[in-house]
This record gives sequence, C-alpha cells and structure tokens, in this order.
Amino acid sequence: MSAEPPLPLPPELPLVDEPGGTEVDLKTQIVRFALSGGFSAIIDFGLYTLLLQVVGLPVAVAKSIGFIAGTTTAYLINRRWTFQAPPSRIRFLAVVALYGITFAVQVGINQILYHVLPGEWWRMPLAFVIAQGTATVINFVVQRAVIFKLS
Repeated sequence: MSAEPPLPLPPELPLVDEPGGTEVDLKTQIVRFALSGGFSAIIDFGLYTLLLQVVGLPVAVAKSIGFIAGTTTAYLINRRWTFQAPPSRIRFLAVVALYGITFAVQVGINQILYHVLPGEWWRMPLAFVIAQGTATVINFVVQRAVIFKLS
C-alpha cells in the first residue's frame, strides 16, 4: 500500500512579509481585512454581475462562482498580509471549512433577498452587500480567533 502524497499548499502571492513576526494588532488587522475584503468583493461582485447579467446564469450559480473567486483572493491576501501567518495545511483546510459555511450563509442570504426585494435597480447590489457583510463579520471573527492561531 503506497502512501498518498500530502495535499498541496495554495499558491503564494508575491508579497514581502513585514518584519516583526506574526503578531499584528487588532486595529491593523481590521484595516487590512477590510482592504483585502474590499478588493475581493470587487472580484466577487464583478464576476457575479458578469455571469448573471451578461452570461445569463441563474442567480445562485453566478453568485457561487463569484464567491469562490472572491474568497480565494481574500484567503491568499489575508494569510500573508493581514494575519502574517506561515503556510499551513491545517489552517488551509480550516479556512476551506469556514468558507464552506460562509458560502452557504452568503449565497443563501443573497438568494433570499434577491427574490424578496422589489425588482428595482438596487435589488442586486443591496442583496450582495448584506450577504457580503454578514459573511465578512463571520470570516474575520473566526479567522482571527481560531484559524490564524493554528499552526
């Protein structure tokens, strides 16, 4: 019986780590998390909009693809820049599990709000912002309190 090869680590972003180790104060982490989250949300919303309005995919499918692209971007930036944590398979698997939960929360909230809000121009962005905001709070709290304390 041959041993299975270990799971690969996600790709590294070409960022230069700041000196001073992995301890980053809460205020800095919140600002960095918000900035990386904003950038990731642009990727998520842009892809979601393109797939929904141009390609014509169903709401849940378009939002799911946007979410995956956005959260992958967020993880790669947050691990290196926000929390300054070294690569870890355990941490990566924990983030995948967390993103699975926030995926269901975010896509579910977006789906419900998209269908219950009036069909005005602001329906799609409002549903997105509320769903994104909820998932962002969950992600920050769990990543700061649990995941980036793992080794």
